Amino acid sequence: MATCPQGHPSGADDYCDVCGAQMGGAPAAAPQPQAPGPSAEACPVCQTPRAGQFCEVCGHDFTGGGAPVSVPVTGVRFEAVTAADRTYYEKVVAEGGPDAAAMAFPPYCPERSFALMGEQVRIGRRSRARNLAPEIDLTGPPEDPGVSHLHAVLLAQPDGSWMLVDPGSSNGTQVNGRPVKVNVPVRVGAGDRIHLGAWTVITIREGTP
Repeated sequence: MATCPQGHPSGADDYCDVCGAQMGGAPAAAPQPQAPGPSAEACPVCQTPRAGQFCEVCGHDFTGGGAPVSVPVTGVRFEAVTAADRTYYEKVVAEGGPDAAAMAFPPYCPERSFALMGEQVRIGRRSRARNLAPEIDLTGPPEDPGVSHLHAVLLAQPDGSWMLVDPGSSNGTQVNGRPVKVNVPVRVGAGDRIHLGAWTVITIREGTP
């Protein structure tokens, strides 16, 4: 009686009666262990597990792994100018809310200009605990209490324009008086006004080409 490569006695001389292995062939290869499934994607900046398009801790845009955005080599095309808007502040207070009574309009809030450069520009307030330092830092003084640490993000487009995304701020964002839906990009350009927090307004201006 023949013996198969696996050591089984078999009455057939072509395939084993027990395991079906080919008689006289090479021993069957041992099954290879399956590779473990992919783990949750981590932020390349702070290693926080991904929970959406933007990192909840540092604001990294996970979609930036595609084709790189072309940044004009002639210089900065746009700038974001921050200021305090009393009309918007009075509207926020009139609409009420749990913190409306505690909000005070700043007696002095000079304009500040931030160049729009790179693939993304984060808007918010810095946080050491979250290792977050937004490019448009509204920490102050004066500090707008209604601005989230990661309130919104400006994303550069290949044609040189910019899109605004609110990843889920506590008090929302408006562009030219219209509310911005969470995670729905809105195109912004020269002359557009972005309102956020209790009294902050960001005006997009065209810079020197």
